[in-house]
Amino acid sequence: MKIFESIINHKINTITAEELVKYANQFNIKVNRGQAIKIAEYLRGKNINIFDNTQRAQLVKQIAKAAGPETAREVNNLLIQFTKQ
Repeated sequence: MKIFESIINHKINTITAEELVKYANQFNIKVNRGQAIKIAEYLRGKNINIFDNTQRAQLVKQIAKAAGPETAREVNNLLIQFTKQ
């Protein structure tokens, strides 16, 4: 399962704003281009492990600052779905 976690974490840590908008639309999460840019910039180079509850919580807080609490809540729910085993 570690390889699966590594692939997901790598994708999150290297995601572009364009990809983020595409995935947000796919999962019906409201993120505009400006918000996606801020979130992608935050993620770039951070090496965040979404399978670690503390790191995921910090990420969600940063998303709330960039895109609002409702979007952060939706993203958190999506991330939790990715981390269920």
